[in-house]
Amino acid sequence: MRVRKLTLVAVAVVAGLSLTACQNDDGGTAESAPSAASTESSSNGGSESTGSGSAGSDSDQGGGTDSAGNSPDGQGTAAGTGSNEDGKATKCRTDELEITAIDSTIGGDTEGTVAVDLKNGGGRDCTLAGHAGVDLKTSAGTLSATRTGEPADTVVLKDGETVSFGIGYPINDSGGSGVRVTGLVVTPPDETKSVTLDWPGGATLPVTDGSGSAVEVGPIGSAGQGG
Repeated sequence: MRVRKLTLVAVAVVAGLSLTACQNDDGGTAESAPSAASTESSSNGGSESTGSGSAGSDSDQGGGTDSAGNSPDGQGTAAGTGSNEDGKATKCRTDELEITAIDSTIGGDTEGTVAVDLKNGGGRDCTLAGHAGVDLKTSAGTLSATRTGEPADTVVLKDGETVSFGIGYPINDSGGSGVRVTGLVVTPPDETKSVTLDWPGGATLPVTDGSGSAVEVGPIGSAGQGG
């Protein structure tokens, strides 16, 4: 009976050891699974970080492209503006012009003609457009010339070049003393500063009834007989 009891006890011990071993194997397997999951999670996290870095790099490259694109455009605009300013001629100023007048009347004409020359001495190209202001100083007061009505174009006057316009006036062949002319006042187009010159034409003008000016001025570029 003692031998049988000992045998049963031994069998029970062996069985207990076997169960313990099985439980240890299951526990190891269960523990290893989380370890694998943890490894997978860690691997995925690294990929996302790399992807995020690549996106950031793309963004930086995009910003660089925009900056490079804007800079040439800005330089182009500045260059274009500089070129326009350098190439654009502005109006001639009175102080830039050398103004002279000569009598250009041809013998036998019924009207006298004075040609007024405007020479550009300003060291740059400039423009003249329309009509100059013309006033004659006379013994009877100031006489302002009227415009002939001819078309007035814009003239680009290069440095050192000359353009002219004509003044037409009636010749005093009345036999009377007439009105004595003492000076010529010329105001370039769009200017307020005038130049006073000696009158190179006939010494006197015929006396009129005062219904209108007998003196006419042509537009810039109209020098010659008859304004």
